[in-house]
Amino acid sequence: MPVATAVEPAAAAAPAVAAEGAAEGEQPAPQNTWKSMIWRFISMYIMISVIPSFFKGKSTPVVTPDGKAPPGQASNMWQTGTPFELYLYMSTEETFSLLNSSLLCHFEGLKMGEWYDGEEKNGQRNFLANIPTTVDLQNNGTMYLHIISARNDAQINPLHPEYKKHDVVIVSRIWTRFKKLKIESTTNLLTGETKNKIEGAEDGEIISYWHPNLTLSMLDDQRVWPAGQPIPPPFDKWIDIDMELMQYKPILYINDYWELNSDLIAINDTVKELPLNIIYSPISVFYFQIYEAQKMQKQWNGMLGVAEASDEENDIVKRTMLETNPYILGVTIVVSLVHTVFEFLAFKNDIQFWKSRKSLEGLSIRSIMFNMFTQLIVVLYVLDNDTNTMVAISVCIGLVIEGWKITKVMDISVDMANPVLGIIPRVTIKDKSSYAESPTKRYDKLAFKYLSWVLTPLLVVYAVYSIVYEEHKGWYSWTLSMCYGYLLMFGFIMMTPQLFINYKMKSVAHLPWRMLTYKALNTFIDDLFAFVIKMP
Repeated sequence: MPVATAVEPAAAAAPAVAAEGAAEGEQPAPQNTWKSMIWRFISMYIMISVIPSFFKGKSTPVVTPDGKAPPGQASNMWQTGTPFELYLYMSTEETFSLLNSSLLCHFEGLKMGEWYDGEEKNGQRNFLANIPTTVDLQNNGTMYLHIISARNDAQINPLHPEYKKHDVVIVSRIWTRFKKLKIESTTNLLTGETKNKIEGAEDGEIISYWHPNLTLSMLDDQRVWPAGQPIPPPFDKWIDIDMELMQYKPILYINDYWELNSDLIAINDTVKELPLNIIYSPISVFYFQIYEAQKMQKQWNGMLGVAEASDEENDIVKRTMLETNPYILGVTIVVSLVHTVFEFLAFKNDIQFWKSRKSLEGLSIRSIMFNMFTQLIVVLYVLDNDTNTMVAISVCIGLVIEGWKITKVMDISVDMANPVLGIIPRVTIKDKSSYAESPTKRYDKLAFKYLSWVLTPLLVVYAVYSIVYEEHKGWYSWTLSMCYGYLLMFGFIMMTPQLFINYKMKSVAHLPWRMLTYKALNTFIDDLFAFVIKMP
């Protein structure tokens, strides 16, 4: 059994141990990260405030300073100020036993509800352990952590005659995590070589991982609960009332909310030891409810069929909250709500403009056709790269809107009497008279002619760069990736046809100014998020 080596206490909360061989590489931050943050705050409020309200009147907790519960109600076995010790053992067995466990950490002199403990007087204790890996662990073995909280001088061995279960709280957690290894099957289409190949590993292979950070907390909650009645969530999963003593054990909590998936360490035969940064600190009822609300949200999402955020998206949200100043984060949340309003207003005014538009004079119809092509490329690219479902739905809605615009700016007719090849209905597309009979069409065509002189060489150069220096899944993926990257890089140039028409006609009265104003404000807000949210 491996024993912790090079173990030493840390003076303060040690930063997350850098993970070599993380489970998955960094992915580009999604544009809807701020929306995920808002949804998390709303869901936390619902889980903490709304759902427990359904239980009010049945099991309303009452604070008892003297520790004595009223008749028919249960109190906490450990009162505020109760001295206790904390032990951390490591074992390959799911059930704790001193015979097959190794001691990693032992915190002494702790007290319930002590918020000014530790060298920094912040209630926090730290310990850093380096654990040698065994052959079994290197070959997808399982490792359990057993956390024991016991009153001072209490016997923690369950097999000992003097062992008292009311003096000991034991929580066990499997610490090795198992995931399927996903290797991007991309190659250089010219040479057939790839940089994604991992020696000795195959796509879909089960790999074990180790997280280098462990946070433990004791919840000092001295409320009493009516025995025999429902306990509101999230306490219902943690509180088990002893009907004989009319008491319940304190909650020993493993706080894994801030564990980033990007910190996971892949375990293989090259890893000789694994770090474990152990942190103990008390936790308040408020924060306990917040962290448990996140777990409840996942359960509700599963029952309601709501798509879960990916590990990368969760990491981005958590890292944003960790690394961003609270005041800036608060301002960002408020501004993001304004962004949502502007986004809706831009969408609403865009629809109203094209729905009520009678004349197309002064508007670049070719730009609208090109926007349709651009949105189609985005949809195909998103579907080819297995993007988040919500993002895929969003871009598909955008494609439908662009298609609807085509019907408003072009005369489209379907001839069923003269089908193509005798089967396919013949579709005829013509310019509307207000566009074809005005100088707008000539200016629009001239602008795209000049524009093609610039864009065509850039497209050729980018296509050559993409196929020579980048890897792709196939020729179809290369085509989509090349077009998508090209549009991101040079898509802003497509605004020039409308500017050219405005210049020639010496007027801008024909433009959808309300929609453009809201989009301009959203662009400013997006730039603000670029400074707040970490981008790779």
